[in-house]
Amino acid sequence: MSNVFVIGLEPFNLALLEAMPQADEMDFRELLDTHEAIEVEPGFSFDEMLRLAESRLRESDPPDAILNYWDFPGSCLTPVLCKRHGLTAPRLEAVAAMEHKYWARQEMEASVPDVTPKVCAVDPFASDPAAAIDLDFPFWLKPVVSHSSYLGFRVEGPEDLQVAITAMRQHIGHFGHAFDEFLKLVERPPEVADIGGCYCIAEEIISADAQVTLEGYVWNGDLTVYGHVDSLREGQSQSSFSRYEYPSRLPQPVLERMEKAIARLLNHIGYDNAPFNAEFFWDEQSDRISLLEVNTRISKSHCPLFQDVDGSSHQKVALDLALGRAPDFPRREGKWPKAAKFMVRMFQDGEIKRVPSAPELHHVQSRYPEALIQVLVKEGQRLSHLTFQDSYSFEIADIFVGGRSDAELMSKHADIMELLPFEIGLTAQVPDETH
Repeated sequence: MSNVFVIGLEPFNLALLEAMPQADEMDFRELLDTHEAIEVEPGFSFDEMLRLAESRLRESDPPDAILNYWDFPGSCLTPVLCKRHGLTAPRLEAVAAMEHKYWARQEMEASVPDVTPKVCAVDPFASDPAAAIDLDFPFWLKPVVSHSSYLGFRVEGPEDLQVAITAMRQHIGHFGHAFDEFLKLVERPPEVADIGGCYCIAEEIISADAQVTLEGYVWNGDLTVYGHVDSLREGQSQSSFSRYEYPSRLPQPVLERMEKAIARLLNHIGYDNAPFNAEFFWDEQSDRISLLEVNTRISKSHCPLFQDVDGSSHQKVALDLALGRAPDFPRREGKWPKAAKFMVRMFQDGEIKRVPSAPELHHVQSRYPEALIQVLVKEGQRLSHLTFQDSYSFEIADIFVGGRSDAELMSKHADIMELLPFEIGLTAQVPDETH
């Protein structure tokens, strides 16, 4: 029996882990709970989180693997713990280079300049942050470390920039200070040595009609991409994800160009023996591909999609790598040729008056046993008080479902939505910059 310690383990993902092949050979143990590692409070400390995890590992059986499928801090905490316990993990500098958005763009420019967007480092606490921005409006302003598009703003002009800078000054330290603690453990190149966790990047807008995520891994220097997942967006700024679809509809030659680009980048930084996912855009009219970012983990949002189509959650890839062995992942052995994750969003503030009851959810599951539903809100919650939302919407539920075609997926989604009775008392207020 292998002792597998999981950061942020919760029932939804535990069920996916336990459904994997050979799961009966694993003892999945919670290392840090979701409140300790995911739903972190403002001012949390990376160093304190590391000490807490270390103390629990010392008090337990020796770990055979440490597993993570979350963004920062879990994405950076895991390789540190693995290194200290002699487990398989990528170089800390390679992880930091992808987690740090400005550092990542420098490495992209050095290795894959043809797919790299223009970017500037911005200190939001400078007397005149705009002086560092050498881009025309519109552009994106983002923290160098974040997740779920938290504190990401589309800046159309000077007024938008002032709103974004004000929000950055108020909230960027939530992740930024802890990221600075992690950065002390790595050696940074001179061009990013002074760009800390409380910096932003201003980045040219590269979004196009098609966005796709490549899910893959590097094992002993060899890169494998085992899945391509389309991302579809909605909302005023087209910045909020509406659904993910697997497999991708993009032409194979376009996907192969993306694979070659990510292979050059990860080889350049020496990223090895770990999973990744890389987000690309493709402009069909110009045939241009652009690399948005690389995450040093699998996407947990894609786990049920791989289970539906390939026969296993791709947590198996991360687990194999964490155990120090080459991944052995099934292909097209699932029950469905297509699968999707639908994100149920609101674009207006309000209070949750009612969520689907347990019997109502059971009724949906009885009608669609291939569906998984996550309700992300509770009665009495105010949408603007939800944590780590993007700047333009609120995510209240997720629906995962398999189907035989795109049309069938959309039909199932529409029917399931009719069966999920959310009641929200809306206000005229739009999402603000604080959630």
